[in-house]
Amino acid sequence: MGTVINFGKIQGTTGVLAEQELRAALAICAGLANKEIARAVGCAPGTVKKSIERVFYKLGVTSRSAIPAELFCRGIARHMVILICAVLTLHAAITDDHMNRIRRPGERRVETRVAVRRIEAAHTV
Repeated sequence: MGTVINFGKIQGTTGVLAEQELRAALAICAGLANKEIARAVGCAPGTVKKSIERVFYKLGVTSRSAIPAELFCRGIARHMVILICAVLTLHAAITDDHMNRIRRPGERRVETRVAVRRIEAAHTV
């Protein structure tokens, strides 16, 4: 088991990634840009850029948005809020939420509330 590193509310363990690379990856999970990561970690933005390039190579990803998913899938990073968000997103994707639908009498189609508001706004203008 590697060293445990905390960045904000996200915790990660070294193993595949070195400590500096893991800090940069956890900062990406927290939504920080390179300059913000450099300020938080205490190094130059160029160093952060090189660390992120090494993270891309070691994790086999090609974009910053894929880093959090890969860290959580491999078990390198842990965050309880991410787990809750994943469950809620999955639930929203598989359920048929009737609260967002409107059925008007005499109509056979079902419209979402956003679409109805757009239609009503178009008629008032």
